[in-house]
Amino acid sequence: MRPEDLRAEIPALDRGVYFNTGASGPAPRRVVSAASDFLEHHEYVAPVEEGAYPAAFETFEETREVVADFLGADPAEIALTESTADGIARVAAAIDWNPGDVVVRTDLEHSAGIVPWWNLRDRGVEVRVLGTEAGRIDLDAVADAVADARLLCLNSITWNYGTKLPIGRIVDIAHDHDTLVLVDGVQSPGQTPVDVREWGADFVAAAGHKWLLGPWGAGFLYVERSVADRLTPGVASYRSVADTGAEDLELKAGAPRLEVGTTSPAPYRGLVRAIETMDAIGYDTITGRIERLTDRLKVDLGDRLLSPREYESGLVTFTADDPEGLVERLAAEDIYVRSLPYPEAVRASVHVFNTAEDVDALLDAL
Repeated sequence: MRPEDLRAEIPALDRGVYFNTGASGPAPRRVVSAASDFLEHHEYVAPVEEGAYPAAFETFEETREVVADFLGADPAEIALTESTADGIARVAAAIDWNPGDVVVRTDLEHSAGIVPWWNLRDRGVEVRVLGTEAGRIDLDAVADAVADARLLCLNSITWNYGTKLPIGRIVDIAHDHDTLVLVDGVQSPGQTPVDVREWGADFVAAAGHKWLLGPWGAGFLYVERSVADRLTPGVASYRSVADTGAEDLELKAGAPRLEVGTTSPAPYRGLVRAIETMDAIGYDTITGRIERLTDRLKVDLGDRLLSPREYESGLVTFTADDPEGLVERLAAEDIYVRSLPYPEAVRASVHVFNTAEDVDALLDAL
């Protein structure tokens, strides 16, 4: 599949120049059709044929298999969630925290990687913030911060600077101190290959509605098998246990124990189609095109650029005197970017469906 073919399938692009995939990607018709077609089947046909629950559970099982293959994991290491924030919150609720335990997070985290740890304050858990510089982490500072920590939470690609963190090296440092690592990986899938075995993290939370161009409501959480089997869900329901009819209930093996109850299977059908679509384009094409377009944008941004000059991701952050005002002005010209709270700046997200003409339109408007 060519980027031009993908672009032609995205109706939102008929309405303007879209540079906000880092917040929410515009889905192509094939992804929306996969979700809507299955929703119709699930509501119109399944109740009187295979059954609504069997149809849903078959979809959940297939989705775990597709996501596991996509991430280089085992299906038993995948829990289906609604979003990245949902996945992180489920991890926070499943660990057996003790008063005095320490969670380390960076000062680069999205609210999804901040609020769950703040919510542990009444349980005596200390939250330690690891300072960074322009989206960079000092590895010696990591070692100091995690020396007595229970868990480290960080991004794979920082949402505010677009820097690509050395996750494998950071995980090795944390594990040397017996510290668990949770990666907010949502800015990675769809713009760069992800292999959770190479990262070595204990948890990776992500979702399909950004760079994968999938529907909202289809998140996924990787939990390394030996870690998953030690977790007790903070919230449990019929999808958390192996056999609801057993006299003595037992939690499911692996990550699926973190799944809860009835939810629509339709978004997961869309997620599967979104993963297939990105695979059909190929990551050599995706990353190559993003790199060329971000290079084009960065050259003309000059000293306004806050993201790395060399390519690391499709997230390009730059200064503005009035970030929110600039975002509004650009939207009035049908160019869509977003403002950031820290640093106070503007971020453009460049994906494979974008073109050199899109970049030039943004630069001309600036």
